[in-house]
Amino acid sequence: MVDTVNSSKPGARWLLPVLLAVQFLVSLDMSVVNVALPDIGGGLGFDAESLAWVVNAYALTFGGLLMLGGRLADVAGRRRVLVVGFVVFGVASLVGGLAQAPWQLV
Repeated sequence: MVDTVNSSKPGARWLLPVLLAVQFLVSLDMSVVNVALPDIGGGLGFDAESLAWVVNAYALTFGGLLMLGGRLADVAGRRRVLVVGFVVFGVASLVGGLAQAPWQLV
């Protein structure tokens, strides 16, 4: 039988926990955005129509960068792209959290 836990690749046992953590963070972030929409609208002066752009801009950017990240992972390596993605995500979240006007958030 083939032992899939102790495969020949040294980092293989960490692949599933890392992927689960990444998926958890993506789900958590989307939930936080949806829960915070009323406060975002009130704090930054969004009207109901333009508040939809917060979720749409997030989803479109996420989808586009997901495809780009997949291609970059093929070229530059999965671990490197994952770490860079975490850093970019953290910086973008900080910038979004410090937004003072609707255009800065979108």
